[in-house]
Amino acid sequence: MEFNANRVDEANAVITATVAKEMIEANLDKVAKQASKTMNIQGFRKGKVPVAVVKQRFAEKLKEDAEADAVRKVLKDGLKLLNIKNEDLIGEPTVTKFDKKEEGSIEIELSVACKPNIDLGDYKSLIPEVKDIDVDIKEIDARLTEIASSSAPLEKIARKRAVKDGDFALIDFEGFVDGVAFEGGKAEKYPLQIGSGSFIPGFEEQIIGMKYDEQKDITVTFPESYQAKNLAGKEAVFKVTLHEIQEKVAPELNDEFAQKMLPGQENVTIDTLRDRVKEQMKAEEKSKYYREELKPAYLETLVERIEFALPNSVVDQEINFALNNKIRTMSEEEINALKEDASKVEEIRNELKQDAVNSVKATFIIDALAKAENVQVNDQEVMQVLYYEAMQMGQNPQEVVKQYQEAGYLPAIKMSMIEEKVISKLLDEKLGK
Repeated sequence: MEFNANRVDEANAVITATVAKEMIEANLDKVAKQASKTMNIQGFRKGKVPVAVVKQRFAEKLKEDAEADAVRKVLKDGLKLLNIKNEDLIGEPTVTKFDKKEEGSIEIELSVACKPNIDLGDYKSLIPEVKDIDVDIKEIDARLTEIASSSAPLEKIARKRAVKDGDFALIDFEGFVDGVAFEGGKAEKYPLQIGSGSFIPGFEEQIIGMKYDEQKDITVTFPESYQAKNLAGKEAVFKVTLHEIQEKVAPELNDEFAQKMLPGQENVTIDTLRDRVKEQMKAEEKSKYYREELKPAYLETLVERIEFALPNSVVDQEINFALNNKIRTMSEEEINALKEDASKVEEIRNELKQDAVNSVKATFIIDALAKAENVQVNDQEVMQVLYYEAMQMGQNPQEVVKQYQEAGYLPAIKMSMIEEKVISKLLDEKLGK
């Protein structure tokens, strides 16, 4: 067997070989003998099927298996020659050439992707300056007022006036289509917040300006996509009576309010609550500051300064991913133009290449940083985050996890969490200096 193996660079290698006809035939005999020991063929005892019969019955399948054995041997010998361990491989090697010759030999070429060697250098010296986050007392009290208002009970306004946007209007209403009342279209003393968008489009706007005890006919049209099919797209008239206007009256920001917000804790004052809210707001602001400003700047610097070879197959995958996303946004006319001219696809791939290279570099750099800083995220942490987010959205956590698993998103989510964790660790250390 003619054989050659070369490293293109630290992350890529090419293995080529010409496999002789005799080797394929030897593999075929070996595969057929192995198969004869386990096959059940009518007329023969199990394990006693003649090799010649096996070859005759399953010629094509056995030939494929024999050729696959040849590819595996080429790969094994190539990796040994190049001193590449299986754990250093990224993905499956790609068969870039499999050319069967007339005389029975096969020319094979395999492209191999390896984990790159990354020298991070003095990566901590590249961390941008980190400013401390502080929260003003006015911002804290504004947050507390917002919290208090959201949980405050509705009360009748002190003086009578017309309804305006943002009010809670206490109304009776009954809806009619073609003069006939419809099911579910009636309520009494219903507190409708004007501007909430909770009613049919156009309904709330027509409440504005109504006065106490006023009766009014409001005409609206149900959306075509309305869930009740018997009402979808139809015009309706609602007879509305306004009883009163209500508002949420927030309690005073005092010790009593603080004790209600922090039940079960001793010696709680409004300052205790302010300190708690301040820490929460600082954490929120710091997270946003890190995520939107410092992390992108730091990663951009690392990608620019640190040089290492990238696995070509991984870059190609990233380009293909970006290409597919771009195609999804195209019109049918644009897609047809791509089908007619393959060179346009290559032009787009070239346009997307640099961003793909930067993205892949960033991923490998994050992985190297996590190892250097001993930062890990286990599967349980990933599940906890997914469960929490699902519950926040009112979704079934198990269903959400199942969807992510089936879509193959879990590794990317884990990598994102590692990225967040290691960058935050480095930025916090910088802030603490």
